[in-house]
Amino acid sequence: MEKAPINFTELPFKFNPSDANVRYYYKDGKWSGGEVVESFEINLHIAAQCLHYGQLAFEGLKVFERPGGRAQTFRLEENAKRMIRSAEKLLMQPVPVELFKDAVWKCVNANRRFIPPHGSGASLYVRPLLIGTSIQLGVNPSEEFTFIVFISPVGPYYKGGLSAVNLIVEENIDRAAPNGTGDIKIAGNYAAGLRATIPAKKKGYSEVLYLDVKEKKYIDESGSSNFIAITKDNKYVTPKSPSILPSITNDSIMRIAADEGMTVERRPISRDELGDFAECGCVGTAAVITPVGSITDGEKKFTYGDGKSAGPVISKLYNKLYGIQTGTVQDPYGWTEIIPMEG
Repeated sequence: MEKAPINFTELPFKFNPSDANVRYYYKDGKWSGGEVVESFEINLHIAAQCLHYGQLAFEGLKVFERPGGRAQTFRLEENAKRMIRSAEKLLMQPVPVELFKDAVWKCVNANRRFIPPHGSGASLYVRPLLIGTSIQLGVNPSEEFTFIVFISPVGPYYKGGLSAVNLIVEENIDRAAPNGTGDIKIAGNYAAGLRATIPAKKKGYSEVLYLDVKEKKYIDESGSSNFIAITKDNKYVTPKSPSILPSITNDSIMRIAADEGMTVERRPISRDELGDFAECGCVGTAAVITPVGSITDGEKKFTYGDGKSAGPVISKLYNKLYGIQTGTVQDPYGWTEIIPMEG
């Protein structure tokens, strides 16, 4: 199929129009069949539950074109399972794994010409969205839901690929509390973080690095990604906290790092350790692995490597993970799945 008339190598990470999206509806105790919709508008009642009481969960995943032109997903079922956890914690109707997978496949097939060509550096970002749509004024769980999947071809989340970003430790604003909703992927978590992220960007930083809410002593995660660090004795460390979103990307890199012979530690990381690391990075679906050039903590600034590019360990881990995602490196884990093309 002929590609859409897009300069895929110059794409920003933002919504770019496509041909269609896919929608399912939960009503009277069952899910409808998926329908392909060309409109990107949603009709909602003014009293829809999601608009007032926040029953809104979402996911993010990427589709890549392999050498030869076939498209593949990466750990698709893990995204489906994470959305189930999000839904259950917000008392929403979970989307079954098979329905989730069917929706992604349907949406990708409806937008095949927007899959960025292999080697372009771009990817097809897939956004599954689950919203409560019951009409109500009281605070109660919704009884009806809409599940939507749409796509957008995107470039790198941070411009410059493996160019390093700069973070600043956030002391005054909390991202999420333990036993709250920080460990699930819902809209409110990101809205609450804007008041930290936007001022940091105005100061020239790419993102904030949150601390634990109780002692302000331990690293939590950045505003958009999990935090990782490489110690000077070649250990892979990442924070352990009940308020951190479990990153599928981070879990994947930990598996790769362990197979590369590294010691992997998920543990509380004190801010006092920031000066002891050889390399640092931010990891997530959108960013994949982004090296951190510096972290500013109050009056202290810690620089990693040359402060501008990825160090040798993060570069090696990135190349292995990205190679698996794009089909240029063998996948020994069974993480990737070829999307069956219709028509």
